[in-house]
Amino acid sequence: MAKLHLQILQPVQMKIDAEFDHIIVPGVEGDFGIYAGHTAFITQIRPGVLQLYNEGSIEKYSIHDGFVTVENNQVNIVCEIIEKYSEIDESRANNAKDRAEKRLKKSKGNIDFRRAEAALKRALSRLEAISKSD
Repeated sequence: MAKLHLQILQPVQMKIDAEFDHIIVPGVEGDFGIYAGHTAFITQIRPGVLQLYNEGSIEKYSIHDGFVTVENNQVNIVCEIIEKYSEIDESRANNAKDRAEKRLKKSKGNIDFRRAEAALKRALSRLEAISKSD
């Protein structure tokens, strides 16, 4: 089976540089799968769970905003934050979720609302990555 070469770049480091059988990415219009031979494209990603499949095993990451490009079995993801499920502190993510929900309930302006909404999405992404990995 043909493989996909994946590189995940952050501003300070390359997080992943490896080959996988297929990948599921949280896109802004919904999750999508990438297999070898996929058509070339570029799109934004949203906070969610990135799933990397290789020879029967799966790695799950919480990923927050960025974009993905696909061309000739090369997948590049550029993002600010990506965390493997084992790196996530569940109680900290729950606390962040609770704080964001409280801010959303009493938000008075668009800026506060957008910041709280983004924080809530990040917290939910972390919690989802943990729950999908059990």
